[in-house]
Amino acid sequence: MPRISSILISVLLLMVFSGCGSKSTIVLLPDPDGKVGQVVVATEGGQQVLNQAYQAVEAKGPKAPPGEIVVLNPEEVQSIFAEVIAVDPLIPVKFILYFLLNSNELTDESQDELPQIIKTVEERNSTDIVITGHTDTVGAMEYNYKLALERAEIMKGILIANGINGDNITTTSHGEGNPLIKTQDDVEEPRNRRVEVVVR
Repeated sequence: MPRISSILISVLLLMVFSGCGSKSTIVLLPDPDGKVGQVVVATEGGQQVLNQAYQAVEAKGPKAPPGEIVVLNPEEVQSIFAEVIAVDPLIPVKFILYFLLNSNELTDESQDELPQIIKTVEERNSTDIVITGHTDTVGAMEYNYKLALERAEIMKGILIANGINGDNITTTSHGEGNPLIKTQDDVEEPRNRRVEVVVR
């Protein structure tokens, strides 16, 4: 199944034409990473497939076929749909960082990701950052809960040290209870020794 990318419904047009039927314009936007999915605009009268960035089609009602596909330039989209874009929430970005065994020390590879996390927080001017700590199944559940929370707090401290407001950061622990890779008890699994950082 093709990945569904962002769909922008023109609330302005819906409001303007509310007296003469449900007329709307659908625009296919690229995802934050620049990738483009596919959207099928279908009515009883036919369908159109949008699969390129900024393609747009007008739907005039449930029985009328969708209009011809047109391609808008990004400036047109920003101008025409400014109000809609302003209230359209950004898709949360998740980072996964890994830790050494029985430790709250990041792996070298994960330390290399820190600048990108900080850059993302700053670019989004984020005030909602959630850090969740996890462990593998080695050790007692109570110990792992505390270790996972320590990992989350360590990550919070790193962000604060780099200028991120600590009031915007929430930390929590799942201990060994939410593994990325399911294992039996008392099994070392590097991919479960992690924190997940969600930036909204």
